[in-house]
Amino acid sequence: MKKEMNFTVKGKFASKYKSGYPLISKEAIVKLNDSIEEGTIIRLVDEKNQFIAKGYFGKQNKGFGWVLSRDEKEQIDQEFFKEKLRAAIDYRKPFFNSQDTNAFRVVNGEGDGLGGLTIEYFDGYYLINWYSIGIYKFRELIINALKELVEFKAIYQKKRFDVSGKYIEEDDFVAGERGTFPIIVKENGVNFAVYLNEGAMVGVFLDQREVRKRIRDAYAEGKHILNTFSYTGAFSVFGAVGGAAKTTSVDLANRSMSKTIEQFSVNGLDYEAQDIIVEDVFRYFKYAVKKELTFDMVILDPPSFARSKKMVFSAEKDYKDLLKETIAITKDEGIIVASTNSSAFNMKKFKGFIDQAFKESSRKYQLVEEFSLPKDFKTIKEFPEGSYLKVVFIKKLA
Repeated sequence: MKKEMNFTVKGKFASKYKSGYPLISKEAIVKLNDSIEEGTIIRLVDEKNQFIAKGYFGKQNKGFGWVLSRDEKEQIDQEFFKEKLRAAIDYRKPFFNSQDTNAFRVVNGEGDGLGGLTIEYFDGYYLINWYSIGIYKFRELIINALKELVEFKAIYQKKRFDVSGKYIEEDDFVAGERGTFPIIVKENGVNFAVYLNEGAMVGVFLDQREVRKRIRDAYAEGKHILNTFSYTGAFSVFGAVGGAAKTTSVDLANRSMSKTIEQFSVNGLDYEAQDIIVEDVFRYFKYAVKKELTFDMVILDPPSFARSKKMVFSAEKDYKDLLKETIAITKDEGIIVASTNSSAFNMKKFKGFIDQAFKESSRKYQLVEEFSLPKDFKTIKEFPEGSYLKVVFIKKLA
């Protein structure tokens, strides 16, 4: 049984934790013990020494650990993790039973009561992401609990707790039989090539599933689509499957070219009929304006933070200006799919950026529809920051 340590919560934060807030933050604690070990079970108590909750100490970019239980007597053991995982798996039953989608999230951190950890499913393969040394200290309990609950081809893991927040490069195989990569998974009937052993990224961001489907089903036919920050071209592939006249994918990373070609190819699509460009998106916008290129649909899904040789992009500071550049190359009556995964601001503020960008461009617009995280990315109302994805379909009016 792990040793437990008391942390006193400052008065003004106590009610927040009592009402279900899960992230243990430095500013909420009266005195943080610098010598505390990652993975230590911590009891949060109020200034009258009354028990509030228990969790673990684990530094990550968001805070200093997560609440796991509000029951003082509950042991944080294998049975505890097994019950959390069982509830998470039950919640995703419809996904496990789906005929046309076999890639989804099984555990979404604090949304499933397991902050600092995510688990994804790829056609029988499970991928665990560990976001702190603290949660990784429970590795054997969690992996053994998962093994007891599911049949699997293999389990892989990503350690994302390097001090700079980067992924730690090493063999990611944990259990089962090693996969032969890529494995081909399905999302709403469309194929994706996925690699579980090739760095931090596997080849597709699962949180955009509903947005991709909507583009394919309702917007793509006959359109010329520009997909910026395109990564492996997932939006472009869905556009092409939906009958787009042409897709143009732009991303700065050299690997984006071969990865995008692969995603078109595993769907039997002619990648040579598409434009796949390795270029800084900010430079491409200037090129498009110069050449008077315009598009029926522009997909704008930048990372919340990016650094190139010439500039640093932060969604909070720079999204509005990026939108202005997008407006300039979108046809009248065309659609901009504005997306951000930044948890630094909410949907209301995001719509404020959109409004400012159109005003400063002297153009009118209409908000057509919006999306947030899909159902498998479970969130809790007590932690609104966990609902990070904001996607708005905007029509540029003539």
